[in-house]
Amino acid sequence: MLLQSFKTFFKIGLFTLGGGYAMIPLIEKEIVDRHRWMAREELMDVIAIAQSCPGVFAINVSTFVGYRLRKTRGAVCTTLGTALPSFVIILLIAMFFRRFQDNAIVAAMFRGIRPAVVALIAVPTFNMARSARISITNCWIPIVSALAIWALGVSPIAVIIIAGTGGWIYGRYICRTKEKDGKHTGTDSPHTDGTHDKTARS
Repeated sequence: MLLQSFKTFFKIGLFTLGGGYAMIPLIEKEIVDRHRWMAREELMDVIAIAQSCPGVFAINVSTFVGYRLRKTRGAVCTTLGTALPSFVIILLIAMFFRRFQDNAIVAAMFRGIRPAVVALIAVPTFNMARSARISITNCWIPIVSALAIWALGVSPIAVIIIAGTGGWIYGRYICRTKEKDGKHTGTDSPHTDGTHDKTARS
């Protein structure tokens, strides 16, 4: 399992272009569809946690997934597998960049890669929105967040803190209040109790 997880994330790190968000389709395909190490909803939770934590997004995701699979040893293997290809490639580029930075063929290759990177980032965005069960009642949250960052210049850190706090309050108090009200209604319903009593007596 450790070797397999290292090889899987090494492949993901080797063929990912455009940063951590472009890595999400590959992670989803390998972890959820191919190896079935994690459910799709659970992966979405991991991605949400990785976005909220400091550090590189791709490393955070790989560390969380590795720890989910094999605790500390799994986290080390998946983190190394993700970081090693980027480290080696960036080191080689830094060593030889001056030799090909003005090469017309290389420049044309990067111009062709850019649109593909946009698609790689757009696809997981829509998939995450669908998995997050965004509906008419809560679609205002991403819209307001995007407008606050883009138009008003609000820090993304503030948006993350506010969203996390709001979600905690909703889960801690509102959801529990609804559950208690539902249990209270179901238990104390006179109609239901009376029906059962009559059935038992007859």
